[in-house]
Amino acid sequence: MSFLATIAVAAEGGHHVVNELPFPAPLFGVIAFVGFTALAAVTFSFRDVANRHAEKAEAYAREHGDARQH
Repeated sequence: MSFLATIAVAAEGGHHVVNELPFPAPLFGVIAFVGFTALAAVTFSFRDVANRHAEKAEAYAREHGDARQH
């Protein structure tokens, strides 16, 4: 029997294996939303960090010169 005929016979078998989800499908979206919200909160907590230490940056610039050399 040819390969294509074997595939056709196997496809007509009618036996389908269904994998059940571990929890209802909408819960996947809720979990993703909560995860991304947590990541957004962490990102938001780092806002304006450079301005919190402006005095240190200015003191460093005065001490080491304003131009950076690499």
